[in-house]
Amino acid sequence: MAENINEMHDNSCQANTDSGCTQSVCIDALRVYDSCSDKDCLTDLRVYFTDQNQGIIDSAVSVRIKDAEVISVLTDLEPVPFHKGFYSVDMTFFYDISLDVFSSPGTAPTQVDGLSIFNKKVILYGSEGSVKVFTGNCSPDEIEVQNSQCGNLPVVSVQVAKPIALSAKVCDPTHHVGPPCRIPSKICCCFGGDFVTSSSRNVFVSLGMFSIVQIERNVQILVPSYDFCIPEKECTNSSDNPCEVFSRLEFPTNEFFPPNVGELNGDSSASCSCRKNHNYCD
Repeated sequence: MAENINEMHDNSCQANTDSGCTQSVCIDALRVYDSCSDKDCLTDLRVYFTDQNQGIIDSAVSVRIKDAEVISVLTDLEPVPFHKGFYSVDMTFFYDISLDVFSSPGTAPTQVDGLSIFNKKVILYGSEGSVKVFTGNCSPDEIEVQNSQCGNLPVVSVQVAKPIALSAKVCDPTHHVGPPCRIPSKICCCFGGDFVTSSSRNVFVSLGMFSIVQIERNVQILVPSYDFCIPEKECTNSSDNPCEVFSRLEFPTNEFFPPNVGELNGDSSASCSCRKNHNYCD
């Protein structure tokens, strides 16, 4: 076994000698065993409001969606029966929805924030493990007994881009339906109180969402080592003079002269070809 490890060390660095590799080192890292990306169009997501904001919605004649943000994502990982190494990942997304609420035609809107919830499940491969990982960061009084099953589960990572706010509508409720899950107290605190489920007017929104889900495990990997990462830039002391700090900033030319479509796509001739179609190009 030791001979195999030494051979791996030699081969790993020998292949990178020309590029400055000095030795092979073992690092502890999270390896991605499986992942998937998704593009979801979420339609008719109900927006829940606190008691104060629900009163504004009850008197609304129309609403307009302004923005949407992901507050948090709760994940639950469970092994798939009869499929060794596969896990079902249950995800619950919590969105902060900003709306312009119009109480009557021709009046200025009132901005109101509410909560939307979306559930999603995927199945990914996460392999199997039979060890627990303990770190020496805690004192004896902080030691917690870990469940053996939880110690063998991989780690779930969810990456979400900023949701695209598509549309919103207000309508009379046909029946009263509560949230699809219990809303955590910390999320309720973000909105200033508990959410109401019974109302005379409901708001539904549509969102576009891009996400990536990964299942990872902690592993030891042999990698080529080149050198220590020594910073090459010196730290400069900040000045208390605001004008001196401002003088170091470059003039924001792009803010005054935004690039056209051709420049964004790397094609400098696109702007001229567009004018050619209108006989404006020489």
